[in-house]
Amino acid sequence: MSARGLGRGFESLIPTELVDEEFVPTVSEDLANSSLLEIEVSEIIRDEEQPRKSFNEAELAELAASIKEHGVLEPLVLVREENKYKIVAGERRWRAAKLAGLLKVPAIIRTLDAQHRLELSIIENAQREDLSAIELATAYAKLKTQFNLSDKEIAKRVGKSESAIKNTMRLLALPDMAKKAMMEHKLSEGVMRPLVKADKELVEKAVPKIVAEGWSARKVEQFIATNKKKSSSVATKTDAYLKEEAKLSEKWGAKVRISARSVTLSCKNENELKELLKKLG
Repeated sequence: MSARGLGRGFESLIPTELVDEEFVPTVSEDLANSSLLEIEVSEIIRDEEQPRKSFNEAELAELAASIKEHGVLEPLVLVREENKYKIVAGERRWRAAKLAGLLKVPAIIRTLDAQHRLELSIIENAQREDLSAIELATAYAKLKTQFNLSDKEIAKRVGKSESAIKNTMRLLALPDMAKKAMMEHKLSEGVMRPLVKADKELVEKAVPKIVAEGWSARKVEQFIATNKKKSSSVATKTDAYLKEEAKLSEKWGAKVRISARSVTLSCKNENELKELLKKLG
C-alpha cells in the first residue's frame, strides 16, 4: 500500500516536513513503499533505545478501555528485526493493546536506520504525550553525542527552537537525586532550570521543598538568591578570618585558627609551646 493510500493517519505519524531527505536518503522510497499490515502483538518488541522509559499505568488502562471499544485507530510504526518487529512509534498503543487483550494491531512496516528511528520516537512523543524533561534531555544528548548533530540540527528535526534544546539538555547537569525527582514527581523544566548552576548542597535542600510544597520557578529563584547571599556573607567573613589568622600566626609563632567566637593556637612541639607561653605571659 502506498503512502497516499494510508491517508491522513500516515502523514500524522510521519511528519515529512521535518525530515531532511538528504539526511535519510531512503525517505522517499520508504514513503512510497511502506506497507500497512495486521501484526501479531506477540511478534512486536520495544526499542531499548526508545527515549520514553516510563508509562502511566492509569493512562494505559484508560487507553486500553478505549481500544477495547474502538480498536487501535492509529497504526504503530515498526521495522523488521530478524524474526520480530521493533517499535519505532506507538509503544504506548502497543502496551495498551496488550492490556486490552488484542492479538493483532495495525502497523506500518518500514526500513529505517537507527538515527531515523530515534528521531521519529522523539518527534512522536514530544508532539503528543510529551516525554519528561529528563527523558527529552537524554534523547537530545543521544542525538548530539552518538549521531553528531548540532543543537540547530536537533531543533530543526524535533520542531523546537535551538534555545529550547540547549535549555533542556542543561538539566542533565543536575545531581542524580534531582533528575530522579523530576522523573518520579513530574517536575517541570521551568521549575528545575534555576537549579542547574546552583551548588549541589543547595539543590539537595531545594528539591524536597519543591516536591512537598509545589514551589514555582520564582520561588526556586528566590530560594537560590537568598542562600547565595548567606553563602557570600560567610565567604567574606572567612576571608577576613584568614587574614587575621596569618597576622596572629606570625606574631605568636604558632598556628592560629579563628572560628565562630573562638581563637585556637596550636604548636608543633613542646619547645614551640614553651615559647608561646612565654610570649603570652
